[in-house]
Amino acid sequence: MDPIKFKAASLCNEINLNQLAKHFGFEKKFQWDEPLFLSSNQLKGILKLPENKSAYIFSFGSIVFLNFEHHEMVDLVDYLKNIEKELFNASIDYFDDYSLILDPDEDVTVSYDCMSIPELKDFYFEIIAVVLAKSTALDRIEVGINILLDDIEDMIHFLEKGHLNISDERLARVSGKILGFKYNTISYVMLLDKPDITWVNEESQNLYNELEKLFELRDRYEKIRHKTETLLDITDVFTGLAHAKRGTRLEWMVIILIFAEILLSIIMYIWK
Repeated sequence: MDPIKFKAASLCNEINLNQLAKHFGFEKKFQWDEPLFLSSNQLKGILKLPENKSAYIFSFGSIVFLNFEHHEMVDLVDYLKNIEKELFNASIDYFDDYSLILDPDEDVTVSYDCMSIPELKDFYFEIIAVVLAKSTALDRIEVGINILLDDIEDMIHFLEKGHLNISDERLARVSGKILGFKYNTISYVMLLDKPDITWVNEESQNLYNELEKLFELRDRYEKIRHKTETLLDITDVFTGLAHAKRGTRLEWMVIILIFAEILLSIIMYIWK
């Protein structure tokens, strides 16, 4: 049996699964922690050769493709863009892959690029898909955080030169982006949550824990959390300095107005 190839891509911050589910004929309402699974039946009419292909779509913007070629991934994403507006500007920039190999003569072995199993079990697909989806979503967040760090570094250089020309709008945008990254890692990507199947199947829980450690999901989450907290501390400093500078200006304006009023009173007294 040929290896089952998993290819994961993070396309955006959020996907409306219920919008997609309605289009594909699913009656149920999808919860925020449930992926939408498209089998080869749903892929007919989208792919020329849909046999033995499937896809997991996650609410936090990741899609995991099973046995897809790259051009087929593009075909599916282009098709979904017509249904879900959040995917309109999506591109496959954050990518990861993995292989599942069936070998009856081998025990279960897990490595960085593949996993060997003696027999096929359904939960293998979901567990691998979840971990890959979270890993690629983290890639997107990590890149965004690094870009923001560069932006903050420029602001610090200005501050070192004694300049503090930062508008409230810019500070608000930076703070909003930082909070957005923090919110995405906890709420959207659900890094601290395990798939429901791990609570009822001990073998699936062990596999998830092993893959989570292999892809360093928690370590990467902690790094992002520390970076966002550091960034928020820096923006707090900028906000405090900006408010202090504004307060100083206001105090000088009050002093000037009082002085002008006294001066005007003196002039009026002299004219009398």
